[in-house]
Amino acid sequence: MTIRRLAAPLCALAVALSLPALAQDNQVLNLYSARHYQTDEALYTNFTKATGIRINRVEADDAGLLARLKSEGSASPADVILLVDAARLWRAEADGLFSPLRSKVLEERIPAKLRGADSGQGSQWFGFSTRARVIVYNKATVQPSAVDSYEKLADPALKGKVCTRSGSHPYNLSLFGSLMEHIGPEKTEAWAKAVVANMAREPKGGDTDQIRAVASGECGVAISNSYYFARLMRSNKPEDQEVVRKVGVVFPNQQSWGTHVNISGGAVARHAKNREAARLFLEYLASDQAQVYFANGNNEYPVVAGVKTGNPALDALGEFKAELVPIATVGANTAKVQQMLDRVGFK
Repeated sequence: MTIRRLAAPLCALAVALSLPALAQDNQVLNLYSARHYQTDEALYTNFTKATGIRINRVEADDAGLLARLKSEGSASPADVILLVDAARLWRAEADGLFSPLRSKVLEERIPAKLRGADSGQGSQWFGFSTRARVIVYNKATVQPSAVDSYEKLADPALKGKVCTRSGSHPYNLSLFGSLMEHIGPEKTEAWAKAVVANMAREPKGGDTDQIRAVASGECGVAISNSYYFARLMRSNKPEDQEVVRKVGVVFPNQQSWGTHVNISGGAVARHAKNREAARLFLEYLASDQAQVYFANGNNEYPVVAGVKTGNPALDALGEFKAELVPIATVGANTAKVQQMLDRVGFK
């Protein structure tokens, strides 16, 4: 799969919303969202303008939302749940917190590998944006050819140079779950042990912290989601532009299986009271207009083929080959990954 970023004006809404079906006054959609990006406000505002459905939003991190859903049980008011990682989506599905949805619109627009399992009643969840797990390197001390695959992070030549956030963070759990599919559990464990031996410091901070540490020279290389680097690229702050000047980005494994891609996705809550509004909201997120908001608001990649974002940072990063492992499979590996990390001391 090749991910394309092409400049173009804002696209019109591609998915036709069934407005006559929404003749009810004061209809409300209860949304539980782990996406706390201020730029998402445009998504919600535009949906309300198009449908008349108001959005009552509850925001928390993924773990907090899932704990709340479990405690609320059948009394939960949630209609739609938005989460930001394959591992978290898989966990919620496994815990029975989602309700399957059959939607021709979503099935036609969202690739099967970016949807949850279909038990015959529809998929449990749907991916609406993607982010690549890239490798950033210090241009003064590391050659891009030295880090053009995830496997090379275990190379002894990088001893004392690797930085990363916690191995137990879902972004890394998903990446390591992907590696298990490509090279197997035993080789992945040996790789993780070697990466620990190469670390410049114990894992800490978020992805932006890793990028800044590479720019400062504290680290030689680090792993980051692509949108964190794209944010720095689009920043007007001189200190951010200095970071971008010192750091290079590699999309790993372009000569093999492709770069690991994670998702932000959504689902109908198991006890949703407003299922029709929930369906329309999820279909709206797959529209060209919403897909452009994802791209320009948070520098994420669209999941719908052919959507033209006009995002200068994504255009500058260029096209890349993405892996084809189903996201649901990656998420299902995370329990085994955590056990592996504990064994090798990857904190």
